[in-house]
Amino acid sequence: MIKPKRLRAGDTIAVIAPSSSASAEAFERALANVATLGMKAKVGKFARGSNDFFSGTDKERLHDLHWAFSDSEVNGVWCVRGGSGAPRLLPDIDYSLVKKNPKVFIGYSDITALHMAISQRTGLVTFHGPVASSELSDYTKSNLVNMVMGGTADHKILPSEFNIAQTSALFKPNVISPGKARGRLVGGNLSLLAALAGTPYALKGLKGAILFAEDINEPPYKVDRLFTQLRQSCEMRSLAGVALGVFSSSQSATDAETALTLKVLKDRLGDLGIPVVSGLSFGHIRDNCTLPFGVEALLDTATASITIAGSPVI
Repeated sequence: MIKPKRLRAGDTIAVIAPSSSASAEAFERALANVATLGMKAKVGKFARGSNDFFSGTDKERLHDLHWAFSDSEVNGVWCVRGGSGAPRLLPDIDYSLVKKNPKVFIGYSDITALHMAISQRTGLVTFHGPVASSELSDYTKSNLVNMVMGGTADHKILPSEFNIAQTSALFKPNVISPGKARGRLVGGNLSLLAALAGTPYALKGLKGAILFAEDINEPPYKVDRLFTQLRQSCEMRSLAGVALGVFSSSQSATDAETALTLKVLKDRLGDLGIPVVSGLSFGHIRDNCTLPFGVEALLDTATASITIAGSPVI
């Protein structure tokens, strides 16, 4: 495992778009977010581009990713948004370059593909957290800062009070199988984890790990299909535990749909014989905590908490 250097005020952050393009408004918000952390932004050459539903060609997006890790002035890399397209880059990434220049790398959603590949090929600790264009709530910002700037040992991540106050049961902690689990964190967006099944970058080496997963507004039948694919493509029974985020970003789901989603989660994960809890505060939601990929953590279903063992940065 390779831990990146912690970020500090005054550092330079590379803002790149390895997936879909970002609107001008979203990009300005991204630059403002970098500034609120007391840092300077350095924008990738092709980050403001657009090519169909991507920010650029595969070659252009790879250029910016490689530039971000090779530029000696850059201390961290923050993806401006998710969307689609990151999996296309995986076979052509220069993993030796990334390994030789370990830096804080942040993003989620489609960026899950990059987390998975970089973690497996380099051992670098990356950060499943808000994209640069996210609207940083106090909860989201404080968790991000603690992970990439503070690096407090044994930091305990509790559910957001804002999330718990939401009407939908999907935002509230729900214990599927009680208990405590300790293991390295691996996971991300459920759709991407399923999409990587059968590829060289699929979930593997899960023995003793804690799987974390989230997704946005997927109907119950799709959630069922996605978890079924994971059950049939990797050894989920070897996991130490499962931490699930919020599977909806709005209140649009009916009570019946919400109840069915919770039923699906219990059906697909409740028989694994390991601690499982849903409704933790990460995903496509306002209050989105940051989870360090590959770092050991303690999952406690009783408190719906994830405690990071040690510091994810040096």
